[in-house]
Amino acid sequence: MTNKAKAKSAEDAAPPLIAAEDHVESFRQAREARRTELTEDYVELIADLLDDSGEARQVDIAARLGVAQPTVAKMLKRLADSGFIVQKPYRGVFLTQTGRELAEESRARHQIVEGFLRALGVSPDTARLDAEGIEHRVSAETLRAFERFTRAKRA
Repeated sequence: MTNKAKAKSAEDAAPPLIAAEDHVESFRQAREARRTELTEDYVELIADLLDDSGEARQVDIAARLGVAQPTVAKMLKRLADSGFIVQKPYRGVFLTQTGRELAEESRARHQIVEGFLRALGVSPDTARLDAEGIEHRVSAETLRAFERFTRAKRA
């Protein structure tokens, strides 16, 4: 095998495995993000509905998330049990202070990620859609880097 062929073969080889403790941490963070993603999506949507129309009804939440009302009912119970919302009979869903804070944090992350993607040249619709998934997985360090990049791009 020629030196050039050996070099090409080495480039194509898979990178070595990272240390086990680093691998564990990567997967732990991914599992945690999946656990919190639904909660954040629900409280952010509830905040948006409350801000827009003054009410967040189960039927509206189901329609906007594209899920059945019983699915929403189960999640609303979990959110209430966790202290993020209160439900009032015949009046819909309201955020607690904790729920409002989580919604604001989630919305801010979404806006940062969406702004970063737009600064890269991603179309507005695609940036909005992609930001919805990325916002839950991005670390605080990466989020700060996204913000710095976006600010520098605007300047």
